[in-house]
Amino acid sequence: MPRFEPFIGIRYDTATLDPALVTAPPYDVISPTDRAALVASAPQNVVRVDLPIDGDDPYGDAAQQFAKWRSEGVLVDDAQPSFTVYRMDAADENGVVRHTTGVIGAMELTRPGEGDILPHEFTTPKAKSDRLDLLRSTRSNLSAVWGLSPARGLTALLDTAEDPLCRFEADGVTHSVWRITDAERIDAIRTAIGSAPIVIADGHHRYETSLAYRDERRSSDGGGGAADAVMTFVVELVEDELDVGPIHRLLAGLPEDFDLLAAFTPYFDVEAFAFTDAPTVNRLQELGGLVLVVPEGAWLLRPRPETIAATRNLDSSRLDLALASLPEHALVYQHGVEHIRSAIDSGAAQAGVLLRPVTIDQIIEIAEGGEKMPPKSTFFAPKPRTGVVFRSID
Repeated sequence: MPRFEPFIGIRYDTATLDPALVTAPPYDVISPTDRAALVASAPQNVVRVDLPIDGDDPYGDAAQQFAKWRSEGVLVDDAQPSFTVYRMDAADENGVVRHTTGVIGAMELTRPGEGDILPHEFTTPKAKSDRLDLLRSTRSNLSAVWGLSPARGLTALLDTAEDPLCRFEADGVTHSVWRITDAERIDAIRTAIGSAPIVIADGHHRYETSLAYRDERRSSDGGGGAADAVMTFVVELVEDELDVGPIHRLLAGLPEDFDLLAAFTPYFDVEAFAFTDAPTVNRLQELGGLVLVVPEGAWLLRPRPETIAATRNLDSSRLDLALASLPEHALVYQHGVEHIRSAIDSGAAQAGVLLRPVTIDQIIEIAEGGEKMPPKSTFFAPKPRTGVVFRSID
């Protein structure tokens, strides 16, 4: 079963720095405009090391910046190993306040089939290459992989009446952070997480990158040492603690006169769709289909029986079947219905496709069956902030 251990955390000095200004969303949802705004908000913002873009050697510059912040006291090391409890409170798209509480520790790395860490999505090569170059340079886990544990009672073990180490608001989410150093509580958490397999919810690229880096370190050093584990945020696998949304698609680069609706017709039954004030994703779930959005309007796409028979019960799988029949095109993954509609209205994309969310049961079924979903099939929200804690693997 997975080994999950406390570690000596590296943290921003929140006595002098506002965590809302120095932390950031995950690197893969930050646009160039977002990054510039984050750096403008605070020169110590984590994107300067987690999303380096400047100079001839951005990864080397990131490592130098990270080391400089540690030497100057911008970042400080914990006095002893600990688990970090991290809670996020936010309203979902229906206005219902939801919470996600998990624990950050060092999880032993194992390949699928070797141990009990179960991925559920395929990954793309470029993102893995970028993260590997950054890991080689900084020799630190800058952001956590997100894992789901079926261990019942884990959330209760993380409950505390103590004042948080820090609490801050960012992007409509309240983030609260505690540190656990008590040996008895550490042992209880370690035992609970080690009692069942872990399903990777988010951070597949970082997990596969960490495996590759572990193997490099074993080859060069004779052992991976701290690189044998990866910083992981583990949440109990229950509906109350998770909000899983869809990741939609944007299409561009198709021939100007291409009839996309006709191309989709062999795979889907098509009917007109009108946006209303009701939550769009909820309506898709009720209507049982996807939605194609183009400048001329929107259409509901209900999978035909032959499409259902040829694919997994996932919108992403059924859409991929249809996309494979199209001429060469560019595909962009994008969460948020309004982001899709804005991209179409502005001409940034030729078309968008809105998907329904994957269920918790589907994630478990696919991971435990040793299979994987298409890339970007799930969007877990809210997203943990990068910069809450770092872990050295030197």
